[in-house]
Amino acid sequence: MQMMNKVFGGTVHKKSVREDGVFSISVDNTCSLFRGLQKEEIVLLTHGDSVDKVADGFKVVARSGNIVAGIANESKKLYGAQFHPEVGLTENGKVILKNFLYDIAGCSGTFTVQNRELECIREIRERVGTSKVLVLLSGGVDSTVCTALLNRALNQDQVIAVHIDNGFMRKRESQSVEEALRKLGIQVKVINAAHSFYNGTTTLPISDEDKTPRKRISKTLNMTTSPEEKRKIIGDTFVKIANEVIGEMNLKPEEVFLAQGTLRPDLIESASLVASGKAELIKTHHNDTELIRKLREEGKVIEPLKDFHKDEVRILGRELGLPEEIVSRHPFPGPGLAIRVICAEEPYICKDFPETNNILKIVADFSASVKKPHTLLQRVKACTTEEDQEKLMQITSLHSLSAFLLPIKTVGVQGDCRSYSYVCGISSKDEPDWESLLFLARLIPRMCHNINRVVYVFGPPVKEPPTDVTPTFLTTGVLSTLRQADFEAHNILRESGYAGKISQMPVILTPLHFDRDPLQKQPSCQRSVVIRTFITSDFMTGVPATPGNEIPIEVVLKMVTEIKKIPGISRIMYDLTSKPPGTTEWE
Repeated sequence: MQMMNKVFGGTVHKKSVREDGVFSISVDNTCSLFRGLQKEEIVLLTHGDSVDKVADGFKVVARSGNIVAGIANESKKLYGAQFHPEVGLTENGKVILKNFLYDIAGCSGTFTVQNRELECIREIRERVGTSKVLVLLSGGVDSTVCTALLNRALNQDQVIAVHIDNGFMRKRESQSVEEALRKLGIQVKVINAAHSFYNGTTTLPISDEDKTPRKRISKTLNMTTSPEEKRKIIGDTFVKIANEVIGEMNLKPEEVFLAQGTLRPDLIESASLVASGKAELIKTHHNDTELIRKLREEGKVIEPLKDFHKDEVRILGRELGLPEEIVSRHPFPGPGLAIRVICAEEPYICKDFPETNNILKIVADFSASVKKPHTLLQRVKACTTEEDQEKLMQITSLHSLSAFLLPIKTVGVQGDCRSYSYVCGISSKDEPDWESLLFLARLIPRMCHNINRVVYVFGPPVKEPPTDVTPTFLTTGVLSTLRQADFEAHNILRESGYAGKISQMPVILTPLHFDRDPLQKQPSCQRSVVIRTFITSDFMTGVPATPGNEIPIEVVLKMVTEIKKIPGISRIMYDLTSKPPGTTEWE
């Protein structure tokens, strides 16, 4: 839209306000792009630049407040949208795409998943010929569908399916994966490689004065705190173990292909050239590391699902006759629980910490703050609409809330770029009002771009937010604490019958110990757990489940009660962040 506007003589400029998240916009539903829509539509916006002067021959067909959200030149059949019609968070995005494809562009919908299945099978046969294919099976829907496709395309003896237990699996996960696959007639070799992963390393570039590319060896996995290093070590260790398997089976590496269930969103987030030459790296996927990229260049990697999104893979899985329990399984990342432990040696506190905390105080107590003029109050007002301010007044006069920064960082995605930044905690004197909390979770990252995640902290009001951390690494004790918390939460979700309503539920362990009296100088030795519910159709964007709506409040409270019984757990938090600005996983 911005490019089109500029080419036809309009202008685009950077505003002081970003729009990141779900907004209500007004649309002109007489425009052919928006035919059949309401005058107000819920959409996802993620931008910092905006159209200023509209190009000649174009008219504004959508607005978000006073920002242009859509332009059209009906006679030239040119349309631009500032929002994302392709994601689940834009409620009627499919109607917009359908209007464009069928009515404006005159396409017809004859391309189906069956066409694509045949295309995948043809590609596998052409690439592989009579060679062997090693497929690393996590037991998730992507790698299982990938294996089922290989089995359909090739002879049984060409496909070597290996399940590597990296030591970061869920409780009893490897056994259940093996059983499920055996039922499908897929013979799978299970390798316990926990030791190799805990002690794994990778090589990392060093930047120096004369720009000669040099490499250094990373710390071992159980001593590193960097999420990117963790992912790279895990990805490289998977490849090393795959090579060992090839060696043990007396196969020649040059005659073996590596197959993996990489999807399009994985490649986009890893900024892989396979998906885009311009994407910003959000996080390195364990199946898109340097070693994998090298194999890919040599033409040794087979990724039959690389153009598919998660919902399409599920349809394909059903077409291939996979059982529903595998097809509708919640995704579980390849690095497993390793990226659900926030590792840290020291608190993350930058020079903006005090000022951001003061802004959060003003927001959480807005009805009282308005009576006391403060320079930061002006900043809050400048970033919010009158409607937002009215809602803030209403919420803060009814509920006694506090909002504060937590001294840890998590990965987010803001304006299509990676952010690695603060988490904001909210605590309340009364029972939580979830609609109000979700409103605050949308508003806060919009005002403070150094916050990409907002959580609600269960329990009594937090009097003294922690300003230090419990030193945390990927050690077996830390992992078994998280494994137990994850087991309790998922058990309760399954028994409640609501697992199908939620697309994914990461459970995260953070190095935070609440409720210590600062005067007693108690050391930080406990950790806190976060429940991250996520609802999405495309796994590119999504929203948390609202307790009392998509998930019963009593189910969430039962999770809190059970997890609290695990030794060494300080508090339980609930992630209120949509994606963007917060990614599904915390790392």
